[in-house]
Amino acid sequence: EGYKRAIEDFDYQLSGLLPLLKDDDLLIITADHGNDPTYEGTDHTREYVPLLAYSPSFTGNGVLPVGHYADISATIADNFGVDTAMIGESFLDKLI
Repeated sequence: EGYKRAIEDFDYQLSGLLPLLKDDDLLIITADHGNDPTYEGTDHTREYVPLLAYSPSFTGNGVLPVGHYADISATIADNFGVDTAMIGESFLDKLI
């Protein structure tokens, strides 16, 4: 029940946020860790993290290549034109 309610609350809040986004906004939603369903725990296992990227200016949809968690921060920096020496590869050019 708790997880169900949390997802419903998130969906409700998201429905209020999406209409506020401008064409040059980029929304990235992810998790802080994945969960390997074959492992006995639920914390920071070896599974990949989910990632959704959205902008009102997107004209299509697709699947991003498998990358690293650091690619998210590199993409955010790239989106704002910030040149950094951080690890990770931006996937901004792959967003539609």
